[in-house]
Parts: sequence; C-alpha cells; structure tokens
Amino acid sequence: MTMAVRATDLLHETQGGLYCPPGDFFIDPSRKAARAVITHGHSDHARAGHEKVLATAETLAVMAARLGRRFAVAGQPLAYGETVRVGEVAVSLYPAGHVIGSAQVCLEWRGLKIVVTGDYKRKPDPTTVPFEVVPCDVFVTEATFGLPVYRHPPAEREIAKLILSLETFPERPHLLGAYSLGKAQRLIGEVRAAGFDGPVHVHRAVEPICRLYERFGVDLGPLEPAENLDAEAARGAVVVCPPMAMKDAWAAGFDDPVSVAASGWMQLVTHRLSSGAHLPLVLSDHADWPDLCATIAETGAEEIWIVHTSTGSLRALGHWCSQRGLVAHPPPGVDDVQPALPGLGL
Repeated sequence: MTMAVRATDLLHETQGGLYCPPGDFFIDPSRKAARAVITHGHSDHARAGHEKVLATAETLAVMAARLGRRFAVAGQPLAYGETVRVGEVAVSLYPAGHVIGSAQVCLEWRGLKIVVTGDYKRKPDPTTVPFEVVPCDVFVTEATFGLPVYRHPPAEREIAKLILSLETFPERPHLLGAYSLGKAQRLIGEVRAAGFDGPVHVHRAVEPICRLYERFGVDLGPLEPAENLDAEAARGAVVVCPPMAMKDAWAAGFDDPVSVAASGWMQLVTHRLSSGAHLPLVLSDHADWPDLCATIAETGAEEIWIVHTSTGSLRALGHWCSQRGLVAHPPPGVDDVQPALPGLGL
C-alpha cells in the first residue's frame, strides 16, 4: 500500500527557515546553508555565507553588488520557467513582480507541487517582469498587507500627485525617499512613464543598483549623482535617496525641499503622519488585500501557508480562506518560529 505524500515531507519550517528534505536545501534561509534557493535580493531574504545559491541571474548580481562577490561559494543562475533537479526535487522559478530578478520557487516531487512566492506584487511596474500565476497544490504566500483595509491605488494616480507638486513648486528640490533596491528604481520608472524626461539625481546608495538595473536592460533615463548638486543646481531637482537619508545631515544641504515618502503603509493616516513627509504616496511593491485573495484563488491550491505577516493579517486571510473551503495556516514546523517581519521595499 502506497503512503500518501504529505506537503511537510517536501517542505516545512525550521529554525533556519523553509527546508526541503528531498532536495536538501533551504528557501531564503535566515542562517548560512549548504544549499539555498533565494527568491530575491532584499536583505531579509538574501544573506551572505551560503555554500551554493540557486537564483535568477539578476538576483545573483544583486547579491554580489550588496554582499560582495564572496556572498556564496558558488552561484547557479536559473532563468524563469527553466527547471533543474536538486536532489529528488524539480525546482523552477517564475516571476514574482517584486523587484528585479524576484522569483517564486516551484517545487515538484512525487506528484506534489508547492509554490513559494517570496515577496510579490500584481500591480504593473515598468522595471520588473510581471507576476505569473503558477497553479499548485500548496501555495506559500507572503501577506505583508494581509488586511482588507489595504487596497493600493493605481501607481499612475500617486505619481500624478508628484508631477503636480513638481509643476507647482518648480524652484524647490523634491527628495524622494525610497528603498535603494526596487522602490527607488520603480519610482524613477513610474516618473518616466508619466512623461518626466529630465535628469533624476540619485544618492550614492541608490546609484549602483540603478546601474545594475540598466545592465539588465531596464531604461531609467538620464541619471546623475545627487552629490554633484550645488545649491543653485539643486533648485527644482528630482532626487531619489534612501528614506533614512532624508533624516540625516545629507538632506540638510537642500534648501526648502519637498519630502516625498512612497510606501504601501502610507495608506494609513498614522504612517503618513509618522513619516513626516510633505507628500506621502501610496506605492507598494507587495500585493494588497484584493491581489492576495485573487492570487490564492487563481493558483487553485487547496492548502495555503501564510508567511511574512502579522497575527491580525494571518487571522484575516485565514478566515477568508476558510470561508472558501481552503486550509490556511503558517508553514508547519517548529512551534516557536516567529512570524517573519514585513519585507523591505514596502
């Protein structure tokens, strides 16, 4: 008599992260691992010190740029839609739409199919490959914005606010606070799509990743180092910098700047106020509530594992799933694994 294959035989949570026994590898491990499959280059998913790393070529390049060339002993690139066998498991990567090179990880073993999203979004983004729905039996989804209140508006509407501000205050520099990997490049891409074709000045922490995007064929238009701006040239300049840079001495060098914060959290009044930004924009690189629900339904999965979320979001999305006859819970594994913090580049 053949025993039924259990999802936990293929993947389960450990203290080091999601572990796949038949393939003997981790997905986005929190500790050094002999074998790691990395979904994307943000630091809460991509860490240094692994022996072997499987990821898209773009993610490997991001890791090398951010962590140094010794981020792993060996890196193996895998293109979207290609399949490689790791141990007993067929592993393939599919677009996640989060940042450059971001991928969902598809595991197939003994007729069972599990998809791990990493971080993802469904909204259009001129700088990333669009998210692709992958049918599966078990869907491991992030839920950073897993509450019904999070319904992110179209990017065009938010960018229109920025364009209006540039036209209304042409003499004031606009400081756009955005995470250096993903959000910064998306902001530039969205501004370009809205018709702004002048130079965008980028902070020294942002420029290397912008150049990496360009290396992989993403056109960001004319970019110039923000550090080259003098007081006169800074008048009316569009400057992209990390959010923390707007709060340190670097930003004090700009005369009467308009501060801009772009994040999915800006949908909430408390976050808008705490940001201190003159112009908060609701622009997220994560799926909002409607897109989380739609994606779960479209995969056809009957079991949903929810990660990167809060207790409230876990309950809300779990309730939504249970109303539709789906089993939803955190990844099975050790009892004391804490819910992951919301991803970066929000």
